[in-house]
Amino acid sequence: MLEKVTTALSMFLISGQAIALDCGEVTKPCRIDTGEYHITLPDEWRGGPVVIHLHGYGGSGAKVLKNKQFVEAFTARGYAFVAPTALPWQESKPADWSVRDGWITYPRSDVRFLRDVLADVATRAKVNPNQVLLTGFSRGGSMVWEVACLAPDLARGYAPASGGFWLPMTQECLGPVHMLHTHGFTDKVVPLEGRSIHNEEFDVTITQADIWEGLALWRQTNECQHNAAENEVRANLWRKRWECEHGSLELFLHDGGHGYPKDWGTMALDWFEGLEN
Repeated sequence: MLEKVTTALSMFLISGQAIALDCGEVTKPCRIDTGEYHITLPDEWRGGPVVIHLHGYGGSGAKVLKNKQFVEAFTARGYAFVAPTALPWQESKPADWSVRDGWITYPRSDVRFLRDVLADVATRAKVNPNQVLLTGFSRGGSMVWEVACLAPDLARGYAPASGGFWLPMTQECLGPVHMLHTHGFTDKVVPLEGRSIHNEEFDVTITQADIWEGLALWRQTNECQHNAAENEVRANLWRKRWECEHGSLELFLHDGGHGYPKDWGTMALDWFEGLEN
């Protein structure tokens, strides 16, 4: 369990000095060679676990930090909160993540960028690189699926929302992961069944993959049983959990659209802190 930290780490957290950063606020991003990110720390932070959250299409780390209620759901539980910023997919275009979707115009590898971000916050803010929860929303959620597939060692847990693979969908990931996916049952922006989006300016069509097909790939990757071992139904939330030989796989479906269910941050952390080795 996450809460069962080692004695050595506990002694470090107790005896270490509180950390003050010289960057990371909304108006002052932390800059590294491959990009920039924002970060906020719990009070009296001395090191510990971290949530890295990827914004949606056209967003930024600064905009994420402005959503104080969302961020505080994590910092109040003792997590550093990091919000990297995507790059414009082309000059003068909105910020986007380098998700594999057949539209090869991205200026960097975001898998590499996120590794660089993690290395920097491990040094700058003493976050524990072994206790990373990678989350993301919409296109950022799609990037979480990409990172989980291409770099399964980057995070301890992956908790995307409202975004999955795009076509051509990969047929093989590099290793098992702990995955909690959240999706709105009535989502029309990223429907569970996927959809095609045509760009008139460039006369190109890109297609969101079927979320169910993506979950089938994760069942294959984690060597999970075909049918869910546990199904839970609440008033506005449906939860499935599969038994897997490696990693873990859970699904939250909520009765809303393109967004989060109420108290999602708490639910995601409860899941993360309950992960077995």
